[in-house]
Amino acid sequence: MLDEAAVQDILRGVLGCQLQLSPGRYAITPLRGDASNRKYYRLYPADHRQGFSIIVMELAEPEAFKKSEEQVSTSHVPIRELPYINILKHLQACQVAVPQLYYYEEKKGWLFLEDLGDITLWEELKGGDLEIHQRYYILAIDELLKIQLQGTRLTSSDCITFGRAFDVPLLMWEFDHFLEYGVEVYKKKKITPEDRRKIREVFEEIARSLAAEPRYFTHRDYHSRNLMIHKGKIRVLDFQDALMGPAQYDLASLLRDSYLSLSEDLIKELLDYYLDRKRALEGVAVDRQKFLRLFDWMSIQRNLKAAGRFAYIDAVKRNPNYLQFIPSTLSNVRRNLAKYQELGELKTVLSRYVEELK
Repeated sequence: MLDEAAVQDILRGVLGCQLQLSPGRYAITPLRGDASNRKYYRLYPADHRQGFSIIVMELAEPEAFKKSEEQVSTSHVPIRELPYINILKHLQACQVAVPQLYYYEEKKGWLFLEDLGDITLWEELKGGDLEIHQRYYILAIDELLKIQLQGTRLTSSDCITFGRAFDVPLLMWEFDHFLEYGVEVYKKKKITPEDRRKIREVFEEIARSLAAEPRYFTHRDYHSRNLMIHKGKIRVLDFQDALMGPAQYDLASLLRDSYLSLSEDLIKELLDYYLDRKRALEGVAVDRQKFLRLFDWMSIQRNLKAAGRFAYIDAVKRNPNYLQFIPSTLSNVRRNLAKYQELGELKTVLSRYVEELK
């Protein structure tokens, strides 16, 4: 739990003047977190009088902000500023709809942020007909194009994103993360050396194809649980691991989401919208056939990595809540593997260990 006295001092002091807060005491309510080690709290006037609420994000290790919970890059970029704040500044400069940062208490690892409510895109859509909510996906794609195009155009040596990228080693790290946790830990099956060689050979072919694509500013976790619906608009969270990567990465995260299953017809419609808008905004012709093939390959890579991550969160963090999403995630992989004859052997070999891929 937060140190309430210290929080009240900040609210009465620097934030009280900056935001013209109510002079009374603010109540503190813990919020349900995500799969990270961060904790979240909502602050609001205890007397419920006029005033607005604030979100506090508490870092697990205030002095260890240079670390990430997963591999971020194979490059060695010096990190002198909290990645969340560093990347937030760049996205704000690009007019991306990220939350406003009011104050950072560095010693305690507290970030005082704009409250965007409780409704994620996932919460908004999980119980209804996804097709009728197409407009939210259009809004999410519009915001993604802003991240990709504006984010890339405004190249800045101050932003750590431009010093790290999805290269072959990093893409392979994500593939191997699945083999370790999604197969050997979760499935409790040891992959034979010969099968591992065959699997990694195709993984490397996919990784080389993806790494050769033009690089764009990449959120890395652009899916329905990191997008908020606030006053009818999309707002973007959880961008601190951003790096440069293929345009297909975030698009696959959004449209081949582990948490929401979209129909193939809707995915095709949204892909057409994305490619038309990208060409109009960028002024560069897109080889659609190549782009869509690599979108499917990126979806395979992204979904396998997600399945491995869910197994990791269960095994290492003792949080089984994400295991329920593994079947739908692997179902995406199965459908995409089946589309490509050259991936037939990969499907056959992986299916020996992961029955959902048969």
